[in-house]
Amino acid sequence: METQEKKIVSRGEFLRSLGMSSSALMAFYCMGTLTACSSKDDDPTPGGNTGGNNTNAVTGTTTGSNIDFTIDLTAYKEKNLKTEGEFAVIGDAIVIALSNQKYVALSKKCTHEGFTVGYRKAENDIRCANHGSEFKLDGSVQMGPAASPLTVFKTTLSADGNSLTVKA
Repeated sequence: METQEKKIVSRGEFLRSLGMSSSALMAFYCMGTLTACSSKDDDPTPGGNTGGNNTNAVTGTTTGSNIDFTIDLTAYKEKNLKTEGEFAVIGDAIVIALSNQKYVALSKKCTHEGFTVGYRKAENDIRCANHGSEFKLDGSVQMGPAASPLTVFKTTLSADGNSLTVKA
């Protein structure tokens, strides 16, 4: 009985075996890391949601310098913002549900180059996936390249726990 020897090859070796040139290899590599190659205007939202299907659940001003909006937590469907560890990107803010019906809302734009940040539940922090900046939930920088803190918005939960107001 013949045995076949298995050879492990790297991705680059495999692609070169297909006859791809160096420039084609670079294009292929960049396709696999599009967020690093995209502009900040085309930045995808990392995790969470954008509130796209929740037009009746969010009222008020969600963008600009005068942020002042209310989220109906009973109608907000894409993510259950009443659940600890869930978050949503709404307009220019990232809203995070903490324990004991506490919330934090911060600017969604990394202060390094303006890419959208995401919440990391396991680390209990905010991270920009594009260049690795990390922020504490009070907005302060815990790891650069960002040098400035995220803007923190005021959050107020209604007495019945069914609506959350976010204000600049």
